[in-house]
Amino acid sequence: MTFLGRAILNSLAYLGQLGGLLGETCGLMARGRLRPRLAGQQVVNIGFGSQAVVIVTGAFTGAVFTAQTYFQATRLDMETGIGGLVSIAMCRELAPVLVGLMVTGRVGAAMAAEIGTMKVTEQVDALRAMGVSPTGYLVVPRFVAIMISMPLLIAEAIVFGIVASWTIAVPFYGISDAWFMSHLQNYTELEDIAFGMIKGFVFGILICLVACHQGLVAKDGAVGVGRATTRSVVIASLALLVCNFFLTIVLTKFFPFGEG
Repeated sequence: MTFLGRAILNSLAYLGQLGGLLGETCGLMARGRLRPRLAGQQVVNIGFGSQAVVIVTGAFTGAVFTAQTYFQATRLDMETGIGGLVSIAMCRELAPVLVGLMVTGRVGAAMAAEIGTMKVTEQVDALRAMGVSPTGYLVVPRFVAIMISMPLLIAEAIVFGIVASWTIAVPFYGISDAWFMSHLQNYTELEDIAFGMIKGFVFGILICLVACHQGLVAKDGAVGVGRATTRSVVIASLALLVCNFFLTIVLTKFFPFGEG
């Protein structure tokens, strides 16, 4: 019981620290301290730099999901509906979650390592000594950049997933192109796309907060930076999966299936 109580208290304290960082970040943004040049650089690092990872993730997720769906659908003579099924799955779940996890591993780790290195080499303290807010200089540009980049990366993954699905389903498995496209258009609504975009927006905020916080509290030199990087990936990944469940429950109330 003592261990459980300590774990709960530590978790609440950690959430409080993340909430404080979020509040400070939003406060600086509300006062117009966005640092557009730094934010633009981070958009390039986060968005453009993640292109290869997102394209491969989206394409092969769509391809393997199509293959697995085809194997099961042929038993029920429902293979013509693969287009709509893959599209909805990519929009609502597969693209947001998998892209979120990949970005956590690539971008979240880089954020934690970069800021953590600045922390243990006292560069963060130097910013404070010069009257510059570390949150405003280090966190806000990354926060703005990832909120812009994540929905776009997820949209890209959805597109490549659907293209890969068509490539597998039509030329390879011989499904009618007309049926594939008809089900794709009939069963995919703007609400499904909005579902994934909202998830991407929230996941981006979560990844940035966890990674930046771990970097800002890093200590004990290079070992501490490595520990902070590992923690940022693990915590952000687990938080993303948990958050995805609750987002799915809440968003389904606003964007139910089949009601465009």
